[in-house]
Amino acid sequence: MAKTQTTDDLDQFDIRILDVLSQDGRLSVTELSKRVGLSKTPCQARLKRLIDEGFILGFHAEINLRKLGLDHIAFAEVKLSDTREKALEAFNNAVRRIQEVEECHMIAGSFDYLLKVRTSDIRKYREVLGEKISSLPNVANTSTFVVMQAVKDSGATNIPTALL
Repeated sequence: MAKTQTTDDLDQFDIRILDVLSQDGRLSVTELSKRVGLSKTPCQARLKRLIDEGFILGFHAEINLRKLGLDHIAFAEVKLSDTREKALEAFNNAVRRIQEVEECHMIAGSFDYLLKVRTSDIRKYREVLGEKISSLPNVANTSTFVVMQAVKDSGATNIPTALL
């Protein structure tokens, strides 16, 4: 049985590598090694291990969605009519196929899911809500909260200072 990797398995160099790459994933191994204070070969070995062990899931470009006209964000609370395992699985599989749903979280509370939905405007959001989200399996009702301003929107790109 494979051992589950945790942050306890990481030292300060590993954490520093994750922190530096979370800010700029395009760095060469040479530049990364300079920034974390290791020579190139051990840095490259640590980077490969962090990838192999699943601490680094991939590298991607950060796209300016506002420039693409996708700056309307709304959060939708979704309450299901059925929360048995098969119903949850059906909802989960279907919501993953809606491109406008940027995030979907199962919630412990007065509703079942919280969706972050990104569209071009309120008209498009109403269309997505009415035609896609409301027709997902077992949706009983929804409530919408429109974002007026994103004060902090960093996703999971920052390493918590407690780990540094």
